[in-house]
Amino acid sequence: MNSESDILERHELHLLVVDDDDRIRSLLKKYLSRQGYRVSTASGAADARNLMKTLTFDMVILDVMMPGEDGFEFTSALRKSGNIPIILLTAKGEPQSRIEGLKLGADDYMPKPFEPEELVLRIEAIFRRAGTDKPAQNVLFGPWEYDLKKLTLKKNGERVRLTTGEEALLTLLAKCGGAPVSRYALSEKIKAKSERAVDVQMTRLRRKIEDNPSEPNFILTVRGHGYRLLTDNPN
Repeated sequence: MNSESDILERHELHLLVVDDDDRIRSLLKKYLSRQGYRVSTASGAADARNLMKTLTFDMVILDVMMPGEDGFEFTSALRKSGNIPIILLTAKGEPQSRIEGLKLGADDYMPKPFEPEELVLRIEAIFRRAGTDKPAQNVLFGPWEYDLKKLTLKKNGERVRLTTGEEALLTLLAKCGGAPVSRYALSEKIKAKSERAVDVQMTRLRRKIEDNPSEPNFILTVRGHGYRLLTDNPN
């Protein structure tokens, strides 16, 4: 069972799932998102490269048997440009295939079929070994400062009181470092019966934070997805 702190820390981590199988991409995105990770998907190496030009990822989960540039070739290319963690997925479970992937620089190797829960455990183990940085304790935006440890909001040093629901929403937005957070994730955080309840709570939070709630400067709507907090903290 995942603790609230586990879920919140995972929202900092952006995973890229690369697989030419639509069903596997969809299943992994759904499962990993529910575990609290940010997840993007790509159908192949070329698609993944395009995403990596504009987005930053903390890990690549990569199928080996893909048409065109396969997972081994893409792993080799990624290792020439950086040290992003890589987990390889393949229907080939032979030792020689695992050895080849690890020699090319993959951090772990999972033969298909596998249990999604095991994949999550392996992801967590890699991030523990890497000592992934935790988010800053104090999140700054304009005249505001939100303390993620004490869960206190201050404007120019003066504390502003939040309801439990407002506090929960702001905490999740703040921990995501400016990245968009889905209404689904926010509704799970406040245990809302509908995503509409998130919009209602967010309206109340904006009234406390924004000079003009109808034209927000900090809590921005991401159309068709959810919300993001525009912070002053360095990425």
